[in-house]
Amino acid sequence: MEQIPVSLWTLVAGIVVTAISVWIGQNHTLLPVQASQQAPLVDGFFNIMFTIAIALFLVVEGTILIFLIKYRRRRGDDSDGVRVEGNVPLEIFWTAIPSLIVLVLGIYSVDVFNRMGGFEPGSHPHSSAHVAHMPGTALAATLNDTSEATTAPAIGIGATPKTLGKPADLVVDVKGIQYAWLFNYPETGISSGELHVPVGADVQLNLSADDVIHSFWVPNFRLKQDALPGIPTELRFVATKPGTYPVVCAELCGGYHGSMRTQVVVHTPEEFDSWLTENQVAQKQDPQQIVAVNPADLSTSEFLAPHAHHMGISAATLESLVNGQ
Repeated sequence: MEQIPVSLWTLVAGIVVTAISVWIGQNHTLLPVQASQQAPLVDGFFNIMFTIAIALFLVVEGTILIFLIKYRRRRGDDSDGVRVEGNVPLEIFWTAIPSLIVLVLGIYSVDVFNRMGGFEPGSHPHSSAHVAHMPGTALAATLNDTSEATTAPAIGIGATPKTLGKPADLVVDVKGIQYAWLFNYPETGISSGELHVPVGADVQLNLSADDVIHSFWVPNFRLKQDALPGIPTELRFVATKPGTYPVVCAELCGGYHGSMRTQVVVHTPEEFDSWLTENQVAQKQDPQQIVAVNPADLSTSEFLAPHAHHMGISAATLESLVNGQ
């Protein structure tokens, strides 16, 4: 029986390795649900790198296994192994292929970074309290011509090539402190411990830090940007899927770094309008009163009022009992 040529075995192995690598690279479940316009760009790049990694793993580990079996030491064979000084074509091959892969991935990654807006942060002046027109939502507002324009941060993910030169639909100031994220909506004066955005809106986050370096990371958005003390940074995105997604600090910032978490809530436009309205009404009070109330400053009836319904008596009865003392 004629022996099968090595070249044919190599071709068959290449087809099998390619098929397995492509299938695993495109059908893994390693990444969370996509929830932004930027996510598919990152996932496409990740899938290609993962496909290449699987192929390299199969080739390298498969070769090792074949050599372990085919060139293993036979019983009774005490002779020396074949002297191999080198193989120039093979060395050129395994140097050229990785070099080509790195070059192609480098060019691809730059293209992805550009399409995400990484080359154009701060490409347009904006007002720190600006919300652009979005018909049918509470985001619709007119930019005050007399407002003082400031230069946007020069570091981060800014406008994509399609939105270059256009103001964001919603601007939110984000401050990182040990160990929390604080969100301020300049146009409405709302402050929150969570990020709330409408689906489909072009959102710009102006990031800063008061103490140490923090890193604002939303895994479902595939976006991460450092918040630097004294250096403003920017993160601009469009959420595409309503839901609640975790926000994680991805930079070791102290002893309680692991607890520096919050969430971003992506609303429908109607739900976001309701959230804005509710919080504008609630936060018309003194911010200090919203954060905390000193019980020593309350009268007896005021202190007991929140517990009256648990006591089974009315507020009027409680007031008369207190006044009768």
